[in-house]
Amino acid sequence: MSSTGEQQSSAELDGRLRNGKDGLSLFQRRAIAASERLQMARRSSPKFHESNDPTLEFFYHPRTLSVLSVLLAGFLYVALYIDPSNDMLNTKWGLVALCSVFVVVSVVLFRDGPFIRPHPAFWRGVLGLNVLYEMFLVFLLFQSKQTGRQIMTFFDPSLGVVLPERSYGDKCALTWANVSDGIDIFVLAHSVGWFAKALIIRNHTMCWILSIAFELSEYSLAHHLPNFNECWWDHWILDVLTCNWLGIYVGMKWCEHFKMKTYTWHGIRQIQSIKGKISRAGAQFTPHSWTVYEWAPTRRFKNFAGFILFAVLILLAELNVFYLKSLLWIPPEHPLVIARLSLLFLFSLPSAREYYEYYSNPLCKRMGAHCWMLIATLLTELLIIVKFARGEFTEPFPTSVILFWSLVICAIAGFSLWRFVVVPRLKQPLSRTNHMKAH
Repeated sequence: MSSTGEQQSSAELDGRLRNGKDGLSLFQRRAIAASERLQMARRSSPKFHESNDPTLEFFYHPRTLSVLSVLLAGFLYVALYIDPSNDMLNTKWGLVALCSVFVVVSVVLFRDGPFIRPHPAFWRGVLGLNVLYEMFLVFLLFQSKQTGRQIMTFFDPSLGVVLPERSYGDKCALTWANVSDGIDIFVLAHSVGWFAKALIIRNHTMCWILSIAFELSEYSLAHHLPNFNECWWDHWILDVLTCNWLGIYVGMKWCEHFKMKTYTWHGIRQIQSIKGKISRAGAQFTPHSWTVYEWAPTRRFKNFAGFILFAVLILLAELNVFYLKSLLWIPPEHPLVIARLSLLFLFSLPSAREYYEYYSNPLCKRMGAHCWMLIATLLTELLIIVKFARGEFTEPFPTSVILFWSLVICAIAGFSLWRFVVVPRLKQPLSRTNHMKAH
């Protein structure tokens, strides 16, 4: 329904209820009005699928009482059999129970997201985890830097000590010995990371723009973080042309496979062979359908602004982890860092889908819950970095960095002004001339 139609329906509803000729009380009329306005608002929210997947019907029926019984039974077991004299263990079990209750409540009460594989409840649980992570970040934001580092020792007592930062820019001669010395586990991490980002972004050009933009960000922030100080061949040959290329290539091949794949879903009971049943069970963990992201940033100004915002959010998600681990003294290979990256990948999959729907669909007037929550999470991480960074990074930005990014911002602003203001005005006289010649 268009916005004009919704306004007309709302006006008709208000007029009918004000007349009071329907035999209803004022309270009943107000309740009806509120209900119909809620339905109108829901029509403007992102809509991705109309019905639940009929496959494995047992798992698609409500099981709220069963889940509650299992949850309470687990709590009873833990409460009766853990050592009551160990306060630290009790605290950890209590936090695990608290998080478990919140995730279960999320699975039961939250709305479905854009994905239905492997199950809509799984993605409702992912949204619950995002809310939990955001609440932890808000709590951390109101602590001091020293307290924040002490909180990390709650998860691992070996943390809380200053980290030796490794610099990769000491030996920059392009020799095999120097190149082999620069290859470590993070080379694989680069490829895996860009494979994951390709599945999130689903656009080859945008992946390459972000790959180059991240390397430029490393150049710009090397005076803050020593591990950003890399040799030129490490930036452009080892990272961009090797690791990032491999991750983007494989990730986009996966996207092409899901794009061209024919999705014909049959219930497991309808499949006769054991091999077919096993194959169908495994397919439950693949996408139900696939949407190609056509960003088209030059189509209109909203697309251009949305494209820039999406790129900034991706870069923010990348850079936040480097600053957080440096400020909170967490080694890059620590499970907490890996957990944060893994969770952010799960958060980003539905968030990117909702962002693209809001970005590309003129009828979508409201950003989805996954996307809104992830943006809040990234900005809260940024606030923590800004607060904890006071007194840490005293060296000012180099003049070359300030000039470079000033030119980039001016170029972006100039292009948008030319493309969306000047060009349309230049086309107007031409279109009028052609119209006059036609007549």
